[in-house]
Amino acid sequence: MPKNYSLLFFFFLFISCKKADAPPPTLQVNSFYRPVITADDRKTITPEEAKTYHVNTTYKYEYRTGNPGHYKYNYDVKGINLRGDSVFGNINTEGKYGAGILIGDTVAEIEINTEWVSHGKLKALDKQGNEYNLVVK
Repeated sequence: MPKNYSLLFFFFLFISCKKADAPPPTLQVNSFYRPVITADDRKTITPEEAKTYHVNTTYKYEYRTGNPGHYKYNYDVKGINLRGDSVFGNINTEGKYGAGILIGDTVAEIEINTEWVSHGKLKALDKQGNEYNLVVK
């Protein structure tokens, strides 16, 4: 019996003392931080996004970038504010949230943050706290 334990000990010692050939991969730390999409994101497409640029006229998005599970979509939207004024614009979304620019009758450009509320419908807030109800064109 002592031989079996000593053999196991030397095997464990050999395995644990083996030199690593490559550094271990870096781990991504999970946190509550959520990447934020800004209104300026819709103006440019990065070289990485250009590799996965996709247009499909069957769906309402203008274009899509990214990989399955991590797509970013670009939409033309229209809607109204709480006073009933018409607005239209363009937004980028990733998951449930997005950002973009609206144009209204009285204001040239309004930066907004959006959130999907149902299929094809979004709620948006501007920096002054004004709320907009939007639909995808």
